Amino acid sequence: MNRLFPTLTLAAIVIFASSCYKIEDTVANIQVYRIDAVGEKIPVAGCDVRLFALGSLDEDFVGEPRFDTTRTTSEEGFVSFDFSNFYVGGQAGFAVLDIEASKGSLYGSGLIKIEEMETNNEEVIVE
Repeated sequence: MNRLFPTLTLAAIVIFASSCYKIEDTVANIQVYRIDAVGEKIPVAGCDVRLFALGSLDEDFVGEPRFDTTRTTSEEGFVSFDFSNFYVGGQAGFAVLDIEASKGSLYGSGLIKIEEMETNNEEVIVE
């Protein structure tokens, strides 16, 4: 009996430890382009990109946004948003966010569906 208890305890620890999994990053990557006269995509540097989601909507009340963040694109027209801190294990789905991109008179918009624990990519064309 004295030998059985440590063996069972060790087996229980191994079973519980093997059931743990690593939570991966939840990232949204946005690439912003403009189309030139020839029809080629040109990256837009210094473009402000806003990701946001409005809360519930009805006639009298607009809910507070859960997400509303803005970043500026790099020289390659690229910007990345990390939502890993907002992920809650076991939730079904993460978010669908609106995208607004603007620089001077250039403006573009779109949607991005963010899947939990994945790197999500979307392109926005500004005109």
